Amino acid sequence: MIKIISFPISILYQVVFGLILVIFHPLQWIAFNVFGYKGHKLVVDALNYCLVKSTYILGTTYKVVVKSELPQNTPFIFVANHQSMHDIPPIFWFMRKYHPKFISKKELGKGIPSVSYNLRHGGSVLIDRKNPKQALPEIKKMGEYIEKNNRSAVIFPEGTRSKNGEPKPFAESGLKILCKYAPSAYIVPVTINNSWKVLKYGKFPLGLGNQLEFIFHEPMAVKGSDFEELFKKTEQTVINALNN
Repeated sequence: MIKIISFPISILYQVVFGLILVIFHPLQWIAFNVFGYKGHKLVVDALNYCLVKSTYILGTTYKVVVKSELPQNTPFIFVANHQSMHDIPPIFWFMRKYHPKFISKKELGKGIPSVSYNLRHGGSVLIDRKNPKQALPEIKKMGEYIEKNNRSAVIFPEGTRSKNGEPKPFAESGLKILCKYAPSAYIVPVTINNSWKVLKYGKFPLGLGNQLEFIFHEPMAVKGSDFEELFKKTEQTVINALNN
């Protein structure tokens, strides 16, 4: 019965979602070309606010837990499990003061209103996951960028989303490069719960009435830490807080 009810609600949500992307695309272009980075960021913040609020149509609610106050004037590397596309706007919105930038697959860099433009012009990087010779220099560029500007990178080391919430093994190469080129950064493990349930029926219809939980764990300094120990602790921290 819930799945049947979800059909018309999902249609309404997708119409609203599409309108938001179409409306904010030219606004981004104007902001970026007229006002530069600061203007563009304000528009992107508003975009992600609207995307988060649009999920209320589906009965989605959010619980955000920040375990510890984050240091000021330093770069961050948010390391999260990945369950769906619904992971991304909340991280953008709830962590907006830290200027989050994403390491995304190159396919997202074209063809999607608002999303593709922001990925290309907002400081994120686009990688070919099948081509390390292309991907690794881009991740290096991201590390240098956040180190220079005291901004933050978001990385999903599973490489692809989990369709049932069960975590996939974390790959260490991308995170290792970020740590190397952003040595003053702090790693913040992030556990995402229940995002996969929005897509439990597939792309359509969508799951209703889910509470998405984002747990931002205590930050860990990259400087002075052994990477292997830091990596293992990060992965275990994320996984131990999953509610599957």
